[in-house]
Amino acid sequence: MFNFYLFQAGGGASSAPVFFMLIFMFAVMYFVLIRPQQTRQKRWQAMINDLKTGDKVMTGGGIRGTIIAIKDDALHLRVPPDNLRLEISKSAVVSVARDEEPKK
Repeated sequence: MFNFYLFQAGGGASSAPVFFMLIFMFAVMYFVLIRPQQTRQKRWQAMINDLKTGDKVMTGGGIRGTIIAIKDDALHLRVPPDNLRLEISKSAVVSVARDEEPKK
């Protein structure tokens, strides 16, 4: 009634097209999902390693402040308007805005 040529013992069907399709799908997934995430992670890690005092940062929770001290895995921020001093984890930093010297 049904002729499943892939599952027949004596069939002449090859599994090569299925194998190449799986390889192609993995390659597409790698270039669409995995590789961009790796590059984002490398850029974020470089940003965290380049933090220094005086940098203005924003955390994942939306807290904006200026770095006043750096420890091994933590930062001390000065947060306006009351000049609060907060200690946050380095991994909470989402973005950095450095004060660049004006060009002459």
